[in-house]
Amino acid sequence: MRAVPEVGASRPEGPTGAPRRVLAAMSGGVDSAVAAARAHDAGHDVTGIHLALSRNPASYRSGARGCCTIEDANDARRAADVIGIPFYVWDLSDRFHEDVVEDFMDEYAAGRTPNPCLRCNEKIKFAAVLERGLALGYDAVATGHYAQLATGPDGLVEMHRAVDDGKDQSYVLGVLDQRQLAHSLFPLGGSTKADVRLEAAERGLLVADKPDSHDICFVADGDTAGWLQDKLGDRAPNHEGPIVDAETGEELGRHAGTYGFTIGQRKGLRIGRPAPDGKPRFVLDIEPVSGTVTVGPHERLAVRRLTGIRPRWCGSAPTRLQGTVQLRAHGSELPATVVVSGEAVEVELHEPAYGIAPGQAAVVYDGTRVVGSATIAATA
Repeated sequence: MRAVPEVGASRPEGPTGAPRRVLAAMSGGVDSAVAAARAHDAGHDVTGIHLALSRNPASYRSGARGCCTIEDANDARRAADVIGIPFYVWDLSDRFHEDVVEDFMDEYAAGRTPNPCLRCNEKIKFAAVLERGLALGYDAVATGHYAQLATGPDGLVEMHRAVDDGKDQSYVLGVLDQRQLAHSLFPLGGSTKADVRLEAAERGLLVADKPDSHDICFVADGDTAGWLQDKLGDRAPNHEGPIVDAETGEELGRHAGTYGFTIGQRKGLRIGRPAPDGKPRFVLDIEPVSGTVTVGPHERLAVRRLTGIRPRWCGSAPTRLQGTVQLRAHGSELPATVVVSGEAVEVELHEPAYGIAPGQAAVVYDGTRVVGSATIAATA
């Protein structure tokens, strides 16, 4: 675990020190239930809301796969009853489909690898929900994310990593801007997951031992390639094409859709025969127009420079920063020099990264503080 100096995990009071009207986003899991309970204990006027994001929600989830099922909505409602707060279900399925699901399909069809959790946080949980909440007179949205907030020396709200490295979710929150952070509460940022589960049990919350959800919530069985095949199929312009060896230029096989591949992928290539040196091949490049998937040795995945677009800054935009970047939700921090010029973000890595795909997010840190993020457009 890391120590974050002078960081308040929940920022429980408004500018005047008075309790706030808070919307607690309750997914039906243990984290959001305890976050809502802690906000209520802090004296806030809390209302629980469950976001109905699926147009056709399943009755039951399968283990830790997926979320947003009818079972999850019922679990959230029971937790709200135990806490003693009002509870409502908000149907945001149309906006979720347009802003998250359609974006996910479009990005894969274009040969990029998106992160739908970042897009959901940006467009749904801290945009659509916050917009509606502010219009209804609420002051903040509380979630069960593991991150910490503090007021910096310049008066701006800073977001920092959680104290629990293993549960830190600041990466998927790197798309939040200053206005959104100023209306956010993360009550769990100073806790470990074990502590949260124990607290849930002590509070009598039935979700105390509920498994965490994993994978992409709208791909409940975890088969992303199969889901994309079903949704895109031969409607995509790149629905079939060659698999080419980067070393020899030889066509090694054919594929049924570039959307079934991502940079760095090793398994499922179905190219039949090994490389001459016997080493495994990895996906090095995806060309969506011709539908060509290029494969080759692991060392050719090395990336030392990134170009980012569509930056989202948590506070003031930097011009040049010696810090770190995180390139995957569960990836390690890499030392880097970040140079910002308008909407362009250039990242020079001090050590190589492997398997980095356009469409992924590069989240920039200054120590434990999240500076912001950008979408990777090119690597070198």
